[in-house]
Amino acid sequence: MSTDRARRENSHSGNVGPYDRRMAKAPVLTPRADDFPRWYQDLINKAELADNGPVRGTMVIRPYGYGLWERMQQEMDARIKEAGASNAYFPLFIPQSYLTKEAEHVEGFAPELAVVTHGGGKELEEPVVVRPTSETIINDYFSKWVQSYRDLPLLINQWANVVRWEMRPRVFLRTTEFLWQEGHTAHATYEDARDYAAYIHREVYADFMVNVLGIDVVLGRKTASERFAGAINTLTLEGMMGDGKALQMGTSHELGQNFAKAFNTQYLSKEGKQELVWQTSWGSSTRMVGGLIMSHGDDNGLRVPPRLAPVQAVVLAIKGDEAVLAKVREIGDRLKAAGVRVQVDDRTDTPFGRRAVDWELKGVPVRIEVGPRDLENGTAMLARRIPGGKEPVAIDALTDLLPTVLDEDQALLLRQSRERRESRTSDVTTIEEAVEAAAAGGWARIPWADLGEEGEAKLAEHSVTVRCLVAEDGSVPDADDAPGNVAVVARAY
Repeated sequence: MSTDRARRENSHSGNVGPYDRRMAKAPVLTPRADDFPRWYQDLINKAELADNGPVRGTMVIRPYGYGLWERMQQEMDARIKEAGASNAYFPLFIPQSYLTKEAEHVEGFAPELAVVTHGGGKELEEPVVVRPTSETIINDYFSKWVQSYRDLPLLINQWANVVRWEMRPRVFLRTTEFLWQEGHTAHATYEDARDYAAYIHREVYADFMVNVLGIDVVLGRKTASERFAGAINTLTLEGMMGDGKALQMGTSHELGQNFAKAFNTQYLSKEGKQELVWQTSWGSSTRMVGGLIMSHGDDNGLRVPPRLAPVQAVVLAIKGDEAVLAKVREIGDRLKAAGVRVQVDDRTDTPFGRRAVDWELKGVPVRIEVGPRDLENGTAMLARRIPGGKEPVAIDALTDLLPTVLDEDQALLLRQSRERRESRTSDVTTIEEAVEAAAAGGWARIPWADLGEEGEAKLAEHSVTVRCLVAEDGSVPDADDAPGNVAVVARAY
């Protein structure tokens, strides 16, 4: 029996071969249960997702990590355009005076600003801020572009980088510079703006995060103290990570008329009156890559949802036999023609075990392994990363089988994410119980009437925050003080 066949059959039978013993003695990653933050950093390094940049708090996103972000962009961009928004681009540098026009906005961002005072060897007449977000500069142009009710709604999105000087950086989660999309819209009425912010929250962000990322998110409303600076309401999506902490995955803001007043963004109504527009802004970022890692990763590396995966299936040649190489390339071509995102790994000058571990670390949903014995039998070994396990499958059946396998594994990740959140969320009635639940690695739900702003401040003393308010039935409440509101509290990233 060939070495590769013996190793694989031993793994099926429960026996441990030499290769598996080596892996057991020297785990590639720090176990999650031992040190979750170290595991997270190990995975980013070993799966070749990113490196730290030369300036503290910055990151270099490596090709595989950027491939994940590109797929996120593609899926999100399609949904944003379906919502009627068009992509544009605005400058990275913003005159400092722009930020001072909306007092709450500048106060909220002041500690995070990077300010340029010199350029071209000379001191600038006015310092410029490196874009922390674009409400101010976009409103300056909205005030020029919007003249009449016929110009509304104005729906703009941009894909860009932003800079917020981060004191406690962590790759993907909190970096001084990060990539994101930010949407900005202007509407004729409060109701139109409110409904559009809610639509983005539900139909763009929640749909993407649940149905593509496979992350079960709670949709809710931020409390007044947690709102975006300058907004009258912030809608959020909160995901529970593998260690029980919360991660804010995206936000959609109702800006009211705060920025319209500051920048005099008006339109002539049908009745011939000058009216201020009502506005929204909304964003999601490369933080979602961190959420993907912490939601689905395990002690063997990433597990990438099939609908997101840049590579859904990798076909590996075990040996450098010409017949094997020809077959793996043929399988790759057939799967690609069937719509599967596939990569052929015919690098037989690198040991098979090392390549298999590398693909497992990267979380590719399916590995199809082919060796000389497999060719004799007309089979390939199908390894499924998400549920785990391997089984021989007829090569001729792969094209029909893979879509079903990928759909099953996508559903499994979402189910596991939802079960984790539900099993680790407690209903409580006191601040002490809420803190205890968060300290134990979970979330708590407490009636807002029992907590209030005073209780929210007490939670913060224990590094526990109100992630959002939800209605009793789990829906998004219409107002902070709506009867029956429940606060979802947790420790967060």
